Amino acid sequence: MTLKWQTLCLLAVAEFLVMALWFSASAVIPQLALEWNLNVGQQSWLTISVQLGFVFGAFASALWSLPDRFPSQWVFAISAIIGAVMTGAIALLPMSFEWVLMCRVLTGAMLAGVYPPGMKLMASWFKEDRGFAIGILVGALTVGSAAPHLITGVNLFGKTDEIILWRQVLVISSGLAVCGAIIAALGVRAGPLLPAVSPFDWKYAGRMWSDKAVRLANFGYFGHMWELYAMWAWVPLCLLTSYQAAGWDNSQAHVAGFFTIAVGGLGSVIAGKFSDKIGRTRVAIVSICASAVCAFLAGFAVPVPGLLTVICLVWGFVVVAESAQYSTAVSELCDQRYVGTALTMQTCIGFLVTMVTIRWIPSLVEQLGWGVAFVMLAAGPSAGLWFMMRLRRLPEAMKMASGNR
Repeated sequence: MTLKWQTLCLLAVAEFLVMALWFSASAVIPQLALEWNLNVGQQSWLTISVQLGFVFGAFASALWSLPDRFPSQWVFAISAIIGAVMTGAIALLPMSFEWVLMCRVLTGAMLAGVYPPGMKLMASWFKEDRGFAIGILVGALTVGSAAPHLITGVNLFGKTDEIILWRQVLVISSGLAVCGAIIAALGVRAGPLLPAVSPFDWKYAGRMWSDKAVRLANFGYFGHMWELYAMWAWVPLCLLTSYQAAGWDNSQAHVAGFFTIAVGGLGSVIAGKFSDKIGRTRVAIVSICASAVCAFLAGFAVPVPGLLTVICLVWGFVVVAESAQYSTAVSELCDQRYVGTALTMQTCIGFLVTMVTIRWIPSLVEQLGWGVAFVMLAAGPSAGLWFMMRLRRLPEAMKMASGNR
């Protein structure tokens, strides 16, 4: 195995381990809601707070050029350890719900020191096959984000699901993140293609919206984010609701929730491989159409848990398949002097969009049911499809994937 592939493997493993922090609290929302008597809004904020923290962290990191001032592997490792401490503190220390949310915000901010530096390290080793490499990294992020659902579902602690020790789920997630930090610090180094320093530029942050190709790629990404994290946050709970109503084992629902998110890792790798060969927009358009169909169908299948599981697994596969295409497209279409600025703006706005749907879904479920709630998510890929089709017709699209628009 060459050094660049060895580095990618280690980076992917580290990413997988650290990203267990993201949904560590979301995976045990039913238990937390019972123990802390949380209302629907408070349950939503357990996830929204991480998204908000990620936006702040990504913006601050770009503004101060942290991955450019310090070795990216150390930014990755230190951020992972601080995030692990914040998550572990929720489990081990007595604190009010307000302090819990603060810990979740700080965890999100630290994850912004993990994912973007990880992308930069990957880009320092890969060029022609960058789409495939990004697919692997996004796949690792996806499976890692799903990990707390598996920890909850496999019943590691000899307890029934109703009395599972949620604190241990958070502690294990924290331990995984520390292992990821160690791997990144000791095993990962920047490659020969290390991107030049590209400080955040306020002028380009505004000017890039006048570039039609970049604008369309960004709007497609925002439609994708409208759907993605709300789907990840609430489909596992939808599965649990369906399984409970049918008298099926709750632990099976948690495992199904894990695979629904984790299968996106496979989708990401496959899409990354094909996007380098047949084009970014073509892969994105196929994935978008399949994802929208699943969003339309999933909520109405709740009375039939077996069918719901199949639909959710397909949904989980395709919803991530398009994900890396948007970031890769923007990095190829924008002014190469300001790639960091362009990606920062895309990421920050995209994660702000996720907060709307994560908060909105449980309210819609209470009022109108899962079917209507998930149909509302389908608005995201529907808009994304329109933007990607327009981008595909532009001459600038030939800049993507070595001419494979």
